[in-house]
Amino acid sequence: MEWTSIIAIFTLFWVLSAFLVMPFGLRTVEEEGHARPPGTVESAPAQFRPGRIVLRATILALALFGLFYANYVYGWIGIENINLFGSPPEAAG
Repeated sequence: MEWTSIIAIFTLFWVLSAFLVMPFGLRTVEEEGHARPPGTVESAPAQFRPGRIVLRATILALALFGLFYANYVYGWIGIENINLFGSPPEAAG
C-alpha cells in the first residue's frame, strides 16, 4: 500500500472517529447548573474542549486503521467473504 493511500484512508477514519466521539462527555450549561445565556441553543456545551475530541478521535482512528491495515496485510476478510444476497442461482443447463 502506498503512503498516499495510507494517509487518505487514515484521514477518512479520523473524520469518522471525530464525529463518533464528539457527543461523548459534553454537558450542557443547564446540566452544569448554570443559567443559559440569551441566544444560546439548549444543546450547546458548557465547556467545549476540541483538544480532547482530537485526542479521542486520533486514538480511535489509530485503532480502526490498525485493524484495517492488518486485514489488508493478512487478508482476513476479502470481497469473496461478503455475500449480501445469498448463494448465486444455479446455472440452467
